[in-house]
Amino acid sequence: MTVVQRTNRFFELSLNLRERALVVVATLMLSSVYLLPLWNLTMYAPQYPDGLRMDIYSYKLEGGREGQDIKEINILNHYIGMKDLVAEDFTEFKWMPFVVGAIGLLFLRAAAHGRMMDLVDVAVLYTYFAAFSLWSFAYKLYSYGHNLAPTAAVKVGPFMPPVFGYKKLANFEVYSYPAAGSYFLTLVVVLLGAALVLAWRDDAPAVVTVES
Repeated sequence: MTVVQRTNRFFELSLNLRERALVVVATLMLSSVYLLPLWNLTMYAPQYPDGLRMDIYSYKLEGGREGQDIKEINILNHYIGMKDLVAEDFTEFKWMPFVVGAIGLLFLRAAAHGRMMDLVDVAVLYTYFAAFSLWSFAYKLYSYGHNLAPTAAVKVGPFMPPVFGYKKLANFEVYSYPAAGSYFLTLVVVLLGAALVLAWRDDAPAVVTVES
């Protein structure tokens, strides 16, 4: 069997009930973007020993202490010439919920059709979406830290807030980590990968039989 024949055979594989169920569960995991925060940033300083917290959802920003923390962060940003953190400036909030909904429908379509070709398509599409979303988040942080007003009361050099992990900025210790929603979205990758591997393993004995 040639490489082209093997590739065609792979894409024409049929998914069994177990693999279709994994895709359906992955679709349910996508709903976390409407319910749970995707990322959390926390800032500590001597004047803020309890920290200033901000959760980033797919459609909104939510500050700690019933939104007061974002107001405090924006006051601090004003002194160094950084733009205020407002939902209107996050274009991701406008398209992400709709894109996730569309991807969920494609997941269900792949489960209904039950073909490896459809599963590979949605797995590649979802990987691209996840990578682009992470890049968009990093670029947004970069833009906020590098587009500082020259008339600011306090002069600081351009900086990059941490995308993941810890970073000290002036007298602030900033922590940036995935929140619950991102872990569910990572689980989607695991479920899709498991469905792909199981479908391939189910067909492996048949390929060996044909070649022998």
